[in-house]
Parts: sequence; C-alpha cells; structure tokens
Amino acid sequence: MAVTGRAALLALLGLLPVIASPHLATALGTAAVLLVVLAVDVLLAAPVRRLQVTRSGITACRLGESAEVQLSVVNATGRRLRGELRDAWVPSAGAGPRTHRLSIPAGERRALTTTLHPTRRGDRTPDRITVRALGPLGLAGRQGRHEVPWRVRVQPPFTSRKFLPEKLDKLRQLDGQLLARTRGQGTEFDSLREYVDGDDVRSIDWRATARKSDVVVRTWRPERDRRLLVVLDTGRTSAARIGDVPRLDLALDAALLLGALASRAGDRVDLLAIDREVRATVEGAGREALLGRMVDAMAVLEPALVETDNRRLVSEVLRRSRRRSLVVLFTALDAAPLREGLLPVLSSLTSRHTVVVASVGDSRLDDLAAGRNDVDAVYAAAAAEKAQADRRTLTAELRRKGVEVIDAGPDTFASHVADAYLSLKAAGRL
Repeated sequence: MAVTGRAALLALLGLLPVIASPHLATALGTAAVLLVVLAVDVLLAAPVRRLQVTRSGITACRLGESAEVQLSVVNATGRRLRGELRDAWVPSAGAGPRTHRLSIPAGERRALTTTLHPTRRGDRTPDRITVRALGPLGLAGRQGRHEVPWRVRVQPPFTSRKFLPEKLDKLRQLDGQLLARTRGQGTEFDSLREYVDGDDVRSIDWRATARKSDVVVRTWRPERDRRLLVVLDTGRTSAARIGDVPRLDLALDAALLLGALASRAGDRVDLLAIDREVRATVEGAGREALLGRMVDAMAVLEPALVETDNRRLVSEVLRRSRRRSLVVLFTALDAAPLREGLLPVLSSLTSRHTVVVASVGDSRLDDLAAGRNDVDAVYAAAAAEKAQADRRTLTAELRRKGVEVIDAGPDTFASHVADAYLSLKAAGRL
C-alpha cells in the first residue's frame, strides 16, 4: 500500500476532534475512521499487477545523440487507473522524464515516451518500472513493479567523420579519378595514354610508342583488395584521459575513420581489440556492413586495468593475418610497457607485415613544459620535458625497427592516421 500527502493532511484534520475532546475513545474512533477510508481507497484502486506493459523504440544511438523509448501501458483491469509510473534507468542513460502521470480508463492503452541522453558508451538498460495506482479519493493506493527488459547500445560518436570528405577526395586523386594515375611500388597497370609534360619518363611504353607516332605512357592505379588489420590496445594505458576524453575513445574515433576510408578504397578491414584477452573482433565484413559491425563491437569496449600482453597481441595478429597486411596498432607511447612488452617481439611482426603504431599525444605537456612562473611550475615543466624526450626516443627506436609512428594531438589524430594510410597506399606499401 502507498499513501499520499492527502492522507497526511486528512490525519492532521483528524487531530481536531482529539484536541477538542482529548479522550482515548475519541482518538481511537478517529484513527479507525481514517484507516477505513484509506482501506476503501486502496480496494477501489486498479490492480497494478494486472497491467500489461511493453517497450518499443530505438535500440542503438551514437554518444551525444538522444534516443526515445516508448512504453505501452494497457489497463486490463475493470477500473480506471489513476496514478503515476516511474521508469528507472541506470544514471548514465540520462533518462527523462523520470515519472509519468497516468489516467487510463478500463481496457484502454496509453503510450509513454522516455528520452535518453546517454553520457557513456555501452549498453544502457532499464532497472524496473514502478506503478502506483491511487483510489478515487487520492488518499492511498496500490504499488507494484514490472520488469520490462530493454537495451539501448550507445555507439562511439564518430566525430572524425568530418574529415571523411577530404580524405575521400585525396583517395580519388590517388586512384586517378581526378588526377593522372601515378606509378609506385606495388601498383597495378591500368591503361595507356599520350605523353604530356611532367610525366615520369620511366612510364613510357616503348613498344606502344613504336607502333604509334606519339609517345605513349602507361598509367597505374593503386592495388585494391589489400588487407588492413586495426588493433586496439584496451589495456590500462587506454584508460588515461587526454583532456576530457579517454585515450581509448580517441583511438576508436580514428579507427572508424580509417575503416571507412579503407573500405571505400576497396581494401579489406578487420578489427581486433585486446589486452590480456581478446575483447572484440570484426572479420570478413563487406563494405556496406563494415562500419555497422565496427561501431557495434566498439560500443561495449572499456579499458581493462591490466597490463597488455603484447606477446599474445603479436601472436593473435600473426594468426589472423597470414598474408602481408597493414597492421595499425592504437596504443600509448609509454616507454616502460613498450620496451618490456612490445619491442622484444616486434621483429616477428615487422618481418611479415607493414606496421603502424598510432598514439594520441597530450597537448597539456606542451603547456606544462612552457611553465616557469613558480617553483611548482618549474618542476612540472621538467617532468613534461622528460616525458616528451622519452616519447621522442621511443619513436626513433620504433622507426629504426621499420615501424611507422603517428604521434598527434587529439584534435588532428584521426586525420593523421588517415593520411598515413593514404601515403602508404600511394607508395604501394600495403
């Protein structure tokens, strides 16, 4: 049973006769009347457990967007339902309104809408629905709960898609749709055309030239159907925040841009998320299905507060990619874990694949390194300078081992990753 403020007000009014006649019989009589009125009101309220409650609506949205989930409440009782319904969700779902007023005649249905404004990626689920049905006097009523499961998967926001038109334009130029096709290692022959000023003389086809009166050159196009494996390090270093965003989320954003670009280029893209265990995989997805499968797999990824097992990471990459591929590893350029874990096993990876290590730089280090205002600022500047020097040393060491390194700030990180892919494709190194 549930009581309302009206019942409390009625109890206060019941004190008046007790004050006027302060006898036990008066008090007991007033309490008895109050209890009878409340009991009658409860009995006349609609039975809550006989309500039929179902959900419908959106099951997926991007972080930063809103999602609407509808509740259908059918009053299968023989009485009018008056009261309120509370639809409880986990706090990170940002659900509202929290309560809905109800007035449903017997046998009728009402639709209620809960709007979600999620603040985190992942699956957002409701807890329970609580319905309070009041009697005709509004003094008391019945209360019960309904379990109506639902799930809204909050996907990465993919803010780097703003770079996609620019990168696709560069891809079309590379592919010869806007500019003349160029020749590079690993490119494929496309067609013959007449020589124009500026063409590489190494592209002249002397046999075709001998058959015609004009000089003829070969045109080339980048190879398609190359293999790209995106590897996400979900270990403890991915939990570090760059500004207000976890490093892992910035890596996810860049990986989505890279996947969208590579699939448009006709290359096959696979995804592997790993720390000590494999957390997510996407393999064999077609061009149309790739982004959908990637965002679905990425939505539930969270940093694991463990050290990444780099030996297992390398073995998983080698097991999944038997033909030569471009492996883009999103990780942190932290000296200790890379020197102890990745560098000792890196040669087995670089000997079979083209490897790119992509890491988000923290622009706050530049600000700290410039500080000289007081003693604390000087110490902070010295620590920042040391961190930057370690990062540069590690970058040089990786490059000596044949690894391409991308180290950029959060605002341009995704763009730099896409540009590195296009550069490698133009050079025929995929």
